[in-house]
Amino acid sequence: MKEMSFMDHLEELRVRIIRILIILVVSFGICYYFSNDIQEILLAPLRVALKGHGKIVFTGLLDKVIAELTMAFWSCILLASPFWFREIWLFVRPGLYDHEARAVRPFIVVGFLLFIAGVSFGYYVIFPFTFKTLIYSGVADVEAMLNLHDYLMLAAKVLVFLGILFQLPNVILIIGFMGIVTKYTLREWRRYMAVIFAVLAAVITPTPDAFSMMCVWIPMMVLYEIGILGVAFIVHPYLRKKHMEDNVQLTSKS
Repeated sequence: MKEMSFMDHLEELRVRIIRILIILVVSFGICYYFSNDIQEILLAPLRVALKGHGKIVFTGLLDKVIAELTMAFWSCILLASPFWFREIWLFVRPGLYDHEARAVRPFIVVGFLLFIAGVSFGYYVIFPFTFKTLIYSGVADVEAMLNLHDYLMLAAKVLVFLGILFQLPNVILIIGFMGIVTKYTLREWRRYMAVIFAVLAAVITPTPDAFSMMCVWIPMMVLYEIGILGVAFIVHPYLRKKHMEDNVQLTSKS
């Protein structure tokens, strides 16, 4: 741990904020330049689902411009996250002991990988099933007219939400190391979490199709079970070892 005065902390914070702003401005410019490509990537699952049975339109004069700016903003935050998060880490790191820093690093890496996994799951699994169900259910021979801006905002929110939702195993491990939960309490809560996940699945996929909801609910339960296994095979052995070492130290001192 590096000792720093209050003014040193303020100066360090100022430098990190300036660097983060520079990173976001540069990445925003890059993402805006490629905003059409980013939009096409997000629109691809919807275009496949439509297959000539509808159109993607914009109803306001500024809709396309606002959509480009909004996509560039959210894209720059997500794509530049490793860089601006590194600046945050460099600001926090001097205030941690070496063993604390070593303990935090794995959660950061795992959390980033889980976020990417959640976004990929939403794009490649949730979107195709949900779009086909919503478009082809109900009255036949009706052409869909979908607003460009509304769709892009909905797609971005769903992907970000799924990325956050996939942090579940990471969160379970953290609260396990904090001693808040054990593998036994997590197993007892399994039935209640199944109900909560069912409600979340209904919110994420607003469709009467049970298959689409199950495509969300099953991964949630799998993530929960992974969290239980992580607590059982990582947290419990670590805490047991630490407890034994503490007992040895107390015995040696006495």
